[in-house]
Amino acid sequence: MTRLEKMKQLLKFGTCLLVFLLSYFGSAQIEEHTISGQLLNKETQEPIVFASIYLKGQGVGATTNEEGNFVFYFSGSPQATIVISMIGYETIEINVSDFETGQFVFLKAETTNLDEVVVVAPKEKLTAKQLVKKAYKAIEKNYPTQPYILEGYVRDLQNEDDTYVEYLECAAKFYYQSYQLKRDPAVELVEVRSNYIAEKHPWNEQQERKNSIIDLIEDDLIRYDYGPIKGKKGWEYELVGVVPFNGKYVYKIIGVDTPFQTALLYIDTETFAFVRLELTRKAHNGISWMRRLTNGAQQMQYHFVCEYQEHMGKMYLKYQKEEDTWQIYNIEKPTRLMFTKKPKKELFINKIITADVAIYSFNKNLQVGTSIEGQAKEYNPLFWERYNAPLRTKAMSKIEAELKKALPR
Repeated sequence: MTRLEKMKQLLKFGTCLLVFLLSYFGSAQIEEHTISGQLLNKETQEPIVFASIYLKGQGVGATTNEEGNFVFYFSGSPQATIVISMIGYETIEINVSDFETGQFVFLKAETTNLDEVVVVAPKEKLTAKQLVKKAYKAIEKNYPTQPYILEGYVRDLQNEDDTYVEYLECAAKFYYQSYQLKRDPAVELVEVRSNYIAEKHPWNEQQERKNSIIDLIEDDLIRYDYGPIKGKKGWEYELVGVVPFNGKYVYKIIGVDTPFQTALLYIDTETFAFVRLELTRKAHNGISWMRRLTNGAQQMQYHFVCEYQEHMGKMYLKYQKEEDTWQIYNIEKPTRLMFTKKPKKELFINKIITADVAIYSFNKNLQVGTSIEGQAKEYNPLFWERYNAPLRTKAMSKIEAELKKALPR
């Protein structure tokens, strides 16, 4: 073997060794982590509900439950940073290696005097309605114009006359096109965790059973371009405060469309992005904004919440809720109230995918015309061991236990 050949072999060996070492030490830095704890108001010690717990600079996170408790599973470096944020509170950052299991985390509530708005507002002083219109015009720059995928957890809870009759939990993926395309995302039903349906009022047997996921995602004010975000005639707005969020500030605006509708809008003071939207519709003097449906159902209250999170310079859905109250009347005797039903559906996003979307694992399999329970596979406990769903509360566990007892044997 010539000297040149020996040098080539040594160089090749050295290159392979370097690649191996880089791969080894690189992978050694990527570990499986689990952090858990309870998020509390620093002054009152009250739990902070549905706050964000996420990896800084990444679209992966978890959410506190109704008791402020959380558990977050993720892969990453021990030097990674956890960000904890909630509208109206300071945002804090904690190094992963500094996090303790079951740690109590305290956030300080903060408010800002309206006189200080000039610090973050444009030079011209805008009215509340002008702020809403400015945010509406800024939708094109603040929301994604390219396809993306969201992964999340759906919870469907329903009761009739204050007795719970259904509890459904599932994991799903949502393939969205640009916000400009006014259509529902394609959906992959990944796994179903809980599926309890007790005996319901006989009226339900004659009605079409709506798919829980579709029933929830079809109400998106920004995607479908309606409601209080447009600042249209009929809506009156009032700027009631400026509150902190993610190291910046958001305008807090109340909207009223007499006599049925009220709204609460949070708008970023710098980008004018809608950060959180709430829309409530209530019957007035016993009269609903909707005419009674032909099946005897009359919607007496509707409450919709949509909260967004910033990722890579755009706003993506973080949390969505739809909560209704329906009064069901006898068709033959229209003045006879048979029962009241209250469905509540929620979606918690735990992962945002914006890169390599075309090759990301996604299988559109949701049958829109079929209920979720009719599409459930056999329960997969391994999947749920490290899935970032909000922790079950004591109240939720009690509801689940009661429904198990009520199931037909």
